[in-house]
Amino acid sequence: MIRTHVTIPIDEHDHVSGILSVPDGYRKATGRGIIISHGAGNDMDNPMIVYLADGLASAGYLTLRFNFLYREKGKKTPDSQSTLVYVWQVVYRYLKDHPEYGTGKIIAAGKSMGGRVAAQMTADGLLPAERLIFWGYPLHAPGKPDQPRDSHLYMITIPMLFFAGTRDALCDLGTLKKVLCRLEGSWDLDVIDGGDHSFDLSKSSELSRQEVYDQILNKTIEWLGH
Repeated sequence: MIRTHVTIPIDEHDHVSGILSVPDGYRKATGRGIIISHGAGNDMDNPMIVYLADGLASAGYLTLRFNFLYREKGKKTPDSQSTLVYVWQVVYRYLKDHPEYGTGKIIAAGKSMGGRVAAQMTADGLLPAERLIFWGYPLHAPGKPDQPRDSHLYMITIPMLFFAGTRDALCDLGTLKKVLCRLEGSWDLDVIDGGDHSFDLSKSSELSRQEVYDQILNKTIEWLGH
């Protein structure tokens, strides 16, 4: 695997950073790419994102993890929805049109906010991804499982893979399962026992953080192979 730092121009003034991980023997004509977006409170160097990106590249998938503009500028408050969408689109085109590694076979993956934005874009016809992967979906505000933000999910027809922790304050498992049963597209769900929104475990859990990361990676690879 070759890991390369890339700079992706957003406009004439701004850019975002990315890490492109190229699997050994990757061929542009037949390869598949996975773009990985981060959550609101972290960036592309989040340990789980790094581990999953490298693991997927080792499994043969071209991966590109990137920073949203606010994180590139060292800010903590996320950009407006329109800016988040625009950056996602620019990164998508960057990988699709890359002169050496470009591919039209792109899967969109995201942690929390990054995945939500990708889902909303897909529903609106703004992100032509083959599949969607959600590593912790922010289905509702903390403590408000009776008010799910789910309307866009019913407009998506491509396959989706959800990961959810049993202690996730932003994605009540019962509420999520009710939403999944109503989806138009095919879906799969993997539950992290004892995990919160970041898949951190309760003290009583018998699993280590590394075992959780391995579970997420192995399920993702298995699902992509179907």
